[in-house]
Amino acid sequence: MTHMTEFTVYKGVRTAWRHTGEGRDVILLHGWGQNMYMMGEIEKHLSQYFSVYNLDFPGHGESGEPPEPWGVPDYESFLAEFIAANGITDPILIGHSFGCRVAIRYAADHPDNVYKMVLTGAAGIRPERSAKTDLRTKAYKAGKWFLQKTGNQKALEALQNRSGSEDYRNAKGVMRPTFVKVVNDDVRPLLGSVVCPVLLVWGEFDAAVPLEMGRIMEREMKDAGLAVFEGDDHFAYWHQPERFNRVLDAFLKEDMQ
Repeated sequence: MTHMTEFTVYKGVRTAWRHTGEGRDVILLHGWGQNMYMMGEIEKHLSQYFSVYNLDFPGHGESGEPPEPWGVPDYESFLAEFIAANGITDPILIGHSFGCRVAIRYAADHPDNVYKMVLTGAAGIRPERSAKTDLRTKAYKAGKWFLQKTGNQKALEALQNRSGSEDYRNAKGVMRPTFVKVVNDDVRPLLGSVVCPVLLVWGEFDAAVPLEMGRIMEREMKDAGLAVFEGDDHFAYWHQPERFNRVLDAFLKEDMQ
């Protein structure tokens, strides 16, 4: 049983990961711009009853960056390689935000190799865009095209920094186009292909991924239930770790060893 952080190459990327505990396999999948530390309270709690794998996604934490811009399907195949290499079978996937995108894609493509999922603040459904947003996007793309054509790199960087979200601005190098691919990935068409039991946990006032997205997932997945943490936001699981772990215990009670 491993307690220290290990470094292993998966899908060409030196990956930081930890393994603690014994029992049914659990994999923790953190959000964008985060790392395995953010899943630490869950890891500590569940490793009393389960075999828990906690990892840093490529481009996050202590893991290396992808060799080229990745989309969510690339992160899914990275996860598939991690699962196969460690002999993990029928795992419970627990994800936050971006980690949920990867979990949903994996569960839809490998229905026989996911036992249960817990998704909190799950990203992946593309919101309806308003006419104003469309206009702003078109103006940004036109400006970007012009600055690229004229080779004005400084103005181009200023435009990108001004226009993007905080996560986009914080992304550097290969992670910036990776972020663009990730946020444009829509998992909604896959929701009906997720057959395992799913617990959705949402903050009532999640501004990053509104509660309505959780309601859509609950409706469109075959076996899903939604728990709402009133008054909380996108990081409800982090702000209320004891409550989150109690909810996990109720959902996973029969699986504890």
